[in-house]
Amino acid sequence: MHPIIDCHCHIYPDKIAAQATESIGKFYDLPMAYGGTAAEMLEKSREAGITHSVVFSVATKPAQVASINAFIAEEVGKERNLIGLGAVHPESPDIRADIESIAALGLKGVKLHPDFQGYPIDDPRCLKIYELCRELGLIVLIHMGDLRYDFSSPERLIPVLKRFDGLKVIGAHFGGWSLWKKAQEQLCGFENFRVDCSSSLAFMPPEEAVGIIRAYGAGRVLFGTDYPMWDFKKELERFYALGLSDEENRLILYKNSAELFGIDIA
Repeated sequence: MHPIIDCHCHIYPDKIAAQATESIGKFYDLPMAYGGTAAEMLEKSREAGITHSVVFSVATKPAQVASINAFIAEEVGKERNLIGLGAVHPESPDIRADIESIAALGLKGVKLHPDFQGYPIDDPRCLKIYELCRELGLIVLIHMGDLRYDFSSPERLIPVLKRFDGLKVIGAHFGGWSLWKKAQEQLCGFENFRVDCSSSLAFMPPEEAVGIIRAYGAGRVLFGTDYPMWDFKKELERFYALGLSDEENRLILYKNSAELFGIDIA
């Protein structure tokens, strides 16, 4: 047995988890596998063999930032194998204070969802977020891609990667949900860019996923499930069905995330 790090998990306080999960299901017109609480995520992911999880939530309003970050930090403090990312919003009255607070709380980076938050990746309001994350050594995980919107189109990330070359960026969903080939073609050449495989393997044949992984290079791909959307065991089955080499599996399932997030897997 080896560690498995899930780098893409949304969690919510118990009192709003059902409502939040229902909203996600409506947004994507997909049934949700789980209910969105931290306790459930820990129980079900560990049953599937996942040993570490990167958790976060998304602020759709600036007023939500402080409470979300306090919640994520509290959950991470309870469980040593949780790694937290903070929430930010480009309309915050004090983005520097928000991001400095994320660092002070011990969170490893920020999660952005342009489609939920209603702004494009390359919006001038977002540049301060990227600048501060680079300055403080924080990772940026961005929801990428959706045929229905332009906010998170792969080409919008290109000027960000060029301008902030020291910034560590993860593009969720192979860099472009429903725009996988386009994302691969436009983004695989950036050394400061990584992708996760969340919410992707169910939508493509295995050979397509393998082609995407090898285009980016297995050393720049992270395993993720997009909890609460997909069943943990089924996502792992889909991943193993790709037939990657043992070394590719090790890199994607834990080595890459351990190095990036500073996770002690000894």
